[in-house]
Amino acid sequence: MSQELFEFDKSFNVPVIGTDEAGRGPAAGGVYAAAVKFENISDGLIKDLEILNDSKKLSPKKRESIYDIILNNTRNSIVCVDVEEIERINILNASLKAMNLACSSIIDSNDILILVDGNKLIKNFDYPQKYIVKGDSKSASIAAASILAKVTRDRYMQRLHEEFPMYNWAKNAGYLTKEHLDAIDKYGLTKYHRPSFLRKHFEKQLSLL
Repeated sequence: MSQELFEFDKSFNVPVIGTDEAGRGPAAGGVYAAAVKFENISDGLIKDLEILNDSKKLSPKKRESIYDIILNNTRNSIVCVDVEEIERINILNASLKAMNLACSSIIDSNDILILVDGNKLIKNFDYPQKYIVKGDSKSASIAAASILAKVTRDRYMQRLHEEFPMYNWAKNAGYLTKEHLDAIDKYGLTKYHRPSFLRKHFEKQLSLL
């Protein structure tokens, strides 16, 4: 599988940086983005990353198994935009801002193409870019970025879980499962919750009173 992903990146005939985010959908925690550039692609590295794919298609154990390989064999950056900023500029803009920051920190030449997962381009960005729908299952650099962003965010949510175990963020990663919503109704919101994501829930609760 990884061979096809690397061939996709190679088809642009210019060095590429792939970027992807993790954490757009949850109602708690920051949003993470990673940017990845493969600089020395050997047959051994392609073999080591044989399972490389969209992070959502891999089990947590498989994501963890290639996290360090990606980290140690690429030029990369991982950025978090926190809840306060998400609430201020909205989640889409926060995700694009995280991608902008991650990519900008590893660009070392104008001869580059940024591959952005999804259907939106990075705003206020001075470098050539192209969005790739479902890019995390097509491009090696985007897939690698998706793994770095996802694993880093999951580890972060594990740390937040230790601070507020009643919401079980270690398991739900901040997504609004029934268990998470029940805990919100019982314990209220924390500083890590995104109030804008819970407006409909609270409106519904009020309507039931």
